[in-house]
Amino acid sequence: MLVSQIIETNFPLLHLTDKVSFALHLMDDYNVQHLAVVAEEKLTGIISKDILLEEDEDTFISGVQDQFIQASVLSHEHFLSAVKLVAGMGDISLIPVVNETKEVLGIITSKKLIHAASIFNAVEEPGGMIVLEMDKRNFSFGELSRLIETNDAYITQLNTYTETSTGLLQVTIKINKIEISDVLATLQRYDYSIRYYFGEELYENELKENLDLLMAYLNI
Repeated sequence: MLVSQIIETNFPLLHLTDKVSFALHLMDDYNVQHLAVVAEEKLTGIISKDILLEEDEDTFISGVQDQFIQASVLSHEHFLSAVKLVAGMGDISLIPVVNETKEVLGIITSKKLIHAASIFNAVEEPGGMIVLEMDKRNFSFGELSRLIETNDAYITQLNTYTETSTGLLQVTIKINKIEISDVLATLQRYDYSIRYYFGEELYENELKENLDLLMAYLNI
C-alpha cells in the first residue's frame, strides 16, 4: 500500500500569513493537534497546537516558524515509511505528503495510518493469532508454514521483531482458523515456545456446544 493510496487531498493547509486564531479554529474543526504550513504551495513545516496556545491570537504563523516540525513523506513511498516517521516523532496527529519539489499534495492523519496498518496486518480478517519466541537462528518461515498447513490452515500474516531485553525473536503469526488447538499442539510437538495466543481452542467450542444443547433441552 503506497502513501498515494491513503492521502487526503482536501485537508486544510495553513499559510505564513494566517493568524494563530484562524489556525486554532481549523484544528478544532478538524479535530487535530497539528497542521501543515505552506508558502507558495511548498511545505515549510508542521505547527503544533500546543505552540499556538502559548501565542497571542493575532500573531501571524510566520512568527512561530522557528518552532515548526520538519517532517514529510513522498507520495510514492510505502505507507509504512509514514508509520515509521510518525512513530519516531511521538504524538503527532498528521504527516504532510509532498512531491520531489516539496509541493504539498495532501496529508495523512494518524487515524488514517492506524486504519491502513490494520488492513495491512489483516486485523479485521477472522482467524487466530499465535506469538512464538525463539533464537533468530531457529526461525524458518518454510517450516512454520509447513507445520501449520498440516492442520488444514495457512498463514495470512507474519511479523517479527527482536525483544531488546532478551535478544529473542518474537514471531507473530495470524492464521485463517479460529480454532487453533491443533496448530498449537503441532508447534509444541516440534519444541516451539508459544508465548501467548488468541483464538478458540477446540475444547472450548465443545463446551459451548454442550451448553447450547442443554439450554435447548431445558427450553423444550
